[in-house]
Amino acid sequence: MSQLRYALYTGCTAKESTPELLSSTLAVAKKLDIELLILEEASCCGASHLQDFDPFLSHVLNARNICYAEKLGLTMITLCNTCQINLAMTKEKLDSNPEYKEKVNKKLAEVGLEYKGNVEIKHFLYALVDDYGLENIAAKVEVPLSNFNIAPFYGCHNIRPSHLHEKSNNGENPYNPTSMDRLIDALEGKSVDYESKNKCCGFHVDLQAPQTSNTLTGNALLDAIDNNADVVVTPCPLCHLNMDIKQKSATKLLKRDIDIPVLHMPQMVALALGC
Repeated sequence: MSQLRYALYTGCTAKESTPELLSSTLAVAKKLDIELLILEEASCCGASHLQDFDPFLSHVLNARNICYAEKLGLTMITLCNTCQINLAMTKEKLDSNPEYKEKVNKKLAEVGLEYKGNVEIKHFLYALVDDYGLENIAAKVEVPLSNFNIAPFYGCHNIRPSHLHEKSNNGENPYNPTSMDRLIDALEGKSVDYESKNKCCGFHVDLQAPQTSNTLTGNALLDAIDNNADVVVTPCPLCHLNMDIKQKSATKLLKRDIDIPVLHMPQMVALALGC
């Protein structure tokens, strides 16, 4: 197959709070001969918090980030569900509203940029599953994950609202997502089916309602544990932060022991590829 090339939007979490996500992504890309050009000039997407404070600023910021991928003429790849939804929302808004697009472009002109809307935005998960192909990934497996029951945790921003992602995630069903389950199968792991796999982890109410956040996180982890999972895997670093860091506080709140490893999706793939 011809080499795949993408413009990689790392966001800030993969560079700062979870640098292991970026390093494992680059390791997977190297193993699979996928070229990733990091958009070094890009900035934070607003993390769904700026959007509540100043929607126009959010759209300008994300349009600016997209412009850097447009300059390369490459599909923009994300590593975070929240980055994915904010970039996708911006693209939908500007592509469907010429007057608003012109207003945003007036601001972008101040830094010598123009949003055109001619590149696709997709999560690295779907670049692997749909572009590279599961059969091709399966052929590269060096360390089969057959000894592990793996619980995929999709989170919410990568699959909902479904109309926003239907092109980038090949019509993934938000009520019954299967992409990570199929990826786990390709890596010869045992995929765990459990009700909470497409629920919210609670990250975005962390500051406002920590008890609610801990409850959402704890319930999802307990559901995976109760279904005999050995490990939880997520494509979102914000979900990973909540599910990895909050196990002790969720244990205290829900009065059940919660102790399970949580991996980033590229970490799981990297392990199976022998990294």
